[in-house]
Order: sequence, then C-alpha cells, then structure tokens
Amino acid sequence: MSSALPLNVDRVHLSSQEVARYSRHLIMPEVGLDGQKRLKAASILLIGAGGLGSPLGLYLAAAGIGRIGLVDFDVVDFSNLQRQILHGTADVGRPKLHSARDRIQAVNPEVQLDLYETKLTSANALDIIRPYDIVIDGTDNFPTRYLTNDACVLLKKPNVYGSIFRFDGQASVFHPPQGPCYRCLYPEPPPPGEVPSCAEGGVLGILPGLVGCIQATEAVKLILGNGEPLIGRLLLYDALRMSFREFKVRRNPKCPVCGDKPSITALIDYEQFCGVRGQESHAPAPADQQGETTVEELKRRLDRKEAVFILDVRNPPEYAICQIPGSTLLPLPELPQRFGELDRNREIVVHCKSGMRSAKAVQFLREQGFTKLKNLKGGILAWAEQIDPSMPKY
Repeated sequence: MSSALPLNVDRVHLSSQEVARYSRHLIMPEVGLDGQKRLKAASILLIGAGGLGSPLGLYLAAAGIGRIGLVDFDVVDFSNLQRQILHGTADVGRPKLHSARDRIQAVNPEVQLDLYETKLTSANALDIIRPYDIVIDGTDNFPTRYLTNDACVLLKKPNVYGSIFRFDGQASVFHPPQGPCYRCLYPEPPPPGEVPSCAEGGVLGILPGLVGCIQATEAVKLILGNGEPLIGRLLLYDALRMSFREFKVRRNPKCPVCGDKPSITALIDYEQFCGVRGQESHAPAPADQQGETTVEELKRRLDRKEAVFILDVRNPPEYAICQIPGSTLLPLPELPQRFGELDRNREIVVHCKSGMRSAKAVQFLREQGFTKLKNLKGGILAWAEQIDPSMPKY
C-alpha cells in the first residue's frame, strides 16, 4: 500500500449534490467520505490536452479532483479527432484549451480549471508546476518529457508518465526518492528523428484512452494512499496481443537529476539536449540551403516538363492517402537496401510528409555518392497547402 499525499482536507466539505454525484465512490470502503474529500482537496496538472489529456481530463474531473490545470498551446485539427475525445468536429480551429474547458465543465462544473495557453519551457515550468500536488505527463515529444521530469524532481512532485505509439503504450510513476525518475529509465534521448512521432508513425485512436485511464487511476491511488502505485515499475501494453508486461525500474544513484550527487540542479535547454525534432509541424530548413527546394519551384519545373525524379520516402499507407503526381515511392527504412535502384546521374527531389525524413534520406544518399539531390521544404503538407488545396492532409 502506498502512503497518501499530504493534503489539507480540514476545510473541504461535500454538498448534497456532490454526495449524490460521488455516491458510488462514497460507498466504497477504499474511498468513502474521507477519500472523496481528499480527491476534492487535491490538485493535478495535466501537461497536454491531446490524446492522453482527453481521458485524463474527463475521468479526473468526473472523479471529483478539486483543481485541474491544463497546459496546451495547440489548436484542434481534423487529425486530432480520431483520438482526442475532449474535442469535437465543431471545435476544429479552436484552441484546445477552450474546447477542453467546455467539455470538462460539462462533465463536472464543481472542478476548478486553470488554463495555461502556453508552451511549457524552462522559463515557466517551475512556476506552473509548483502549485499542484501531482503532475501528469501527456506530451508527445522528448524535450517536454525531460523538462517535465526534471521540474518534478526539483519540486519533489510525483510525475505520472504515459506514452503511446501505433499499438503500444507505456505508463509509470516517477517519484524520487521513493523510486526512479524518467532519466533513470531513459538517461539519454534518442537521436533526433530516430523515433517517429505519432504524426509520422500513427497511433490507434483507442490506445490513448486506455493509457490515459491508467494514468488517471495512478493519480487517484496516490491521492487516496491505496493500492500499489507504478513507482519503480514500467507497464507496457500491446494492443495487438492484448497483453500487459511489467518491468522493474530502479533509481540510479548516479542519475544527474535524482541521484545521490545530482549535476542538474536547475532546468536546462531541453531542445538542445534532445536535438530539435519535428512533430506535426514542418521541419526546420537544413543548414545546407543549396540542398533544398520549394514546392513552388518544383511545380514550375514540372509544368516545364523538366526531367525531375521525385522520390517519396514516406511509408506505403501514407502514399495511399495522397501523392505528388509522378512521384516514386521508396520508404526510408528500405533505402539502405534499395538505393542502388536510383539513377545517380539524374536529379532527385526527395520528400516526405514535412521534410524531416526526407532530410535524413538526402544525407544518406550523399554518403553513398549521390550529388544531384534536393530536399523538398515542407514536404507533401506544403504541396497540399500551397499547390493543391484539394489534396487530403493527414
């Protein structure tokens, strides 16, 4: 059994309406009236109002968490609706925090909602996190995960972690010194672009519902002090096999942030630490501007019937959604085995969804001796936005 978080419940009272709302909790001996007061006295910060933040916001509000903070600066896109159930079709184009607020308040108007329509950074993270009892990480990028971890360790806050990709999910609770932190599990981030984002690799729409519910359960357990939290344990979920596995994770005494002699005692530059990586936005321009071309220039060359070979390095399911006319598919993972199929004497324009994978392909082909290469800036997203608005975007 875990020890409950220290909470001030002396001034917490439940109205008759709240007693009715939470009656199925109140009759459980593991919760009861005292436990429900603890839930109302607790505060939780959700970082991200997307796939994981959606079930987290809904279920924590329904459970009666007294104060919920939401951090997000994105707007609702059609591609979000397959999994981000806080938002509906009518919310496309709205700030996610606005639709999240409306939906959560409709579920439980008793909950205090704090909205932070900003990007979590080293400059603001400590101030945003400090007032809350628990932090729940619902992000999809490594810089914010390491930032969240380090801020929670410095402030001694439990960090309820979850991640999703395709059919796989992970969850744990990082809470030094009771257990390890995220850096104990992943001391170094992967090289930029090595691990595809959900925008590149996809995610089963149902998956964040399950992982988010696991995170919400862990947070409630921490507040109540009941059960065995996932401190020191990493839970892995495989939706295709419908199986769970569990691994022990130990605190690293040499961890730079939670170890016995930490070297990180203040927040750092996490973009630099992880390497700037694209998510659902366009990739930054390569340093070698001569190795880049724009969709406008490519369209002009195609209109002039120039002999340009367009190499698409996306995956086959992406290619099935939309293609630039005349392009040839050769997925990036197959490039090391199949680059011999390409004509070294012909100019090749390489593209992917937004420019990140194609930049890696250009770099690889240069290492193999190819010289006539151009990376298409912005990828097929830029083509759809600037050349062919009728093309589906994903």
